[in-house]
Amino acid sequence: MAGRCAVTLTGVFVRLKLSLVRNGLRQSAGRTAAYVTSAVLALLFAAGQLLGLVLLRGSEHAGTVVMLLTGLLALGWAVMPLFFPSGDETLDPTRLVMLPLRPGPLVRALLVSSLVGIGPLFTLCLAVGSAVALARGAFAVAVAVVAVPLVLLVCVALARAVAAANVRLLTSRRGRDLAVLSGLVIAVGIQFVNFGAQRLGRAGGLSALDPAAEVVRWVPPASALAAVESAGEGAYGRAVAGLALSGAALAALLYAWRRSLGRLMTAPDGSTLAAASRPSRRVSASSAGLVGRLWPEGRAGTVMGRSLRYVARDPKTKAAWVTSLAIGLIVPLFNAVQGTGSVYLASFAAGMLGVQMYNQFGQDTSAFWMVAMTISSARDAYEELRARALALLLITLPYVTAVTALTAGVLGDWETFPAALGLAFGVLGAMLGTGAVASARFPYSIPQDGAFKNAAPGQAGLAWISILGGMVTAALLCAPLIALTVRLDGSGTAAGLFLLTLGSGWGALLAWAGLRPAAARTADRLPEILTAVSKG
Repeated sequence: MAGRCAVTLTGVFVRLKLSLVRNGLRQSAGRTAAYVTSAVLALLFAAGQLLGLVLLRGSEHAGTVVMLLTGLLALGWAVMPLFFPSGDETLDPTRLVMLPLRPGPLVRALLVSSLVGIGPLFTLCLAVGSAVALARGAFAVAVAVVAVPLVLLVCVALARAVAAANVRLLTSRRGRDLAVLSGLVIAVGIQFVNFGAQRLGRAGGLSALDPAAEVVRWVPPASALAAVESAGEGAYGRAVAGLALSGAALAALLYAWRRSLGRLMTAPDGSTLAAASRPSRRVSASSAGLVGRLWPEGRAGTVMGRSLRYVARDPKTKAAWVTSLAIGLIVPLFNAVQGTGSVYLASFAAGMLGVQMYNQFGQDTSAFWMVAMTISSARDAYEELRARALALLLITLPYVTAVTALTAGVLGDWETFPAALGLAFGVLGAMLGTGAVASARFPYSIPQDGAFKNAAPGQAGLAWISILGGMVTAALLCAPLIALTVRLDGSGTAAGLFLLTLGSGWGALLAWAGLRPAAARTADRLPEILTAVSKG
């Protein structure tokens, strides 16, 4: 009777998972198109990876590639719940607290329902391809029949155990902040992969990865696929040990998952109790007075403080800033470390941070009406935009200077530092000016309900026009400064100081020239801007 109930519960959860996917696709045509596109791309990539692994059969480095790919796949499953908590509604087991369900049957039902989706299918393709690449002989094939589903189950159980252990974090504000920072992880990860590939090419190929693969082969679930390779080599003891390691890991993950579900179903939310007992925080009068004395008075101080609070508290704004800061440092620094960069590449950091000036009113969303109530003339709009630009400069000026100095230090090219810094300041000023104009002419809403939704449905074209058009215009405006920098490159310290002064002045002039027309345009289009930024 208990087994029949477990089977029935499992079927219910599988149908529930399918219903969640189907109903989610019905919400909007944009969501459907995004899901279908991602599914097609994932399946194509999985098919290509499966074919590549099959073609790798017989290669001396097949084991190395398979072990490292499986290790990376398991790592991806482990961090997926932390950075994409909204990608699967069933990752939050607290939704089932009011139902009379025991942890054991619930674990089985959730585990089976977790096998429905693009991620498990992708994992299955990689596991099958890996087994084909490594299996040699009848015994190895028999081991592969056990290893392939074991790899899939370990990956799924790992994601579920991590999600259950961190569910309080994932449903909190910090969890939402962590989710929107997933773009940073992906961007930084791509840079590290690029850096590693270049180093690998210089090190002599895949043989340099053999020591790492020897370690990963004993880490589940890679140990299950290592058992297939060992069985093909006749090392039956190692094959059994590899399967036993993955089997033990699966049992441990299921046990940890079940314990976490038991605590979630029976224990109160400790964070709520702590928040209720914690005394309210008050800002001391002395602290407020110090800040008040250091901060500008009037509209400038108010707007700058609000903009900086957006950076510290708004998840989307914080994610955009952290990503820009990280990529702006990684690109010039990594190229400098590899000996292929230039100090002038530090201007990339200025460009990445200057993009934050675009769509300034979009981050206000529907609350822009409070800003609009304070603007009655072009002068008021100018002070509003100027204060937002000054808040941005508080972060970007010292950061761009530090990145340029760090790049120059790694390359040992201090003679070029003043000219490169002047070019970076010029690029930053151009981005501020064009960003102000784009904010007034092409405002769009920024939804708060997704890590990768940076424009409301129907406004993606506005976002592309705003950013790409502004960046091209900024590059054209900096063309005279770039040409002069190239002409005077290597002319000595005096020329470098001249370019630093000229670049700083040129950037300030471009920023002012952009703020003036943007202010007039903003004052004339307040209702249109409010409508545009309130759609998310």
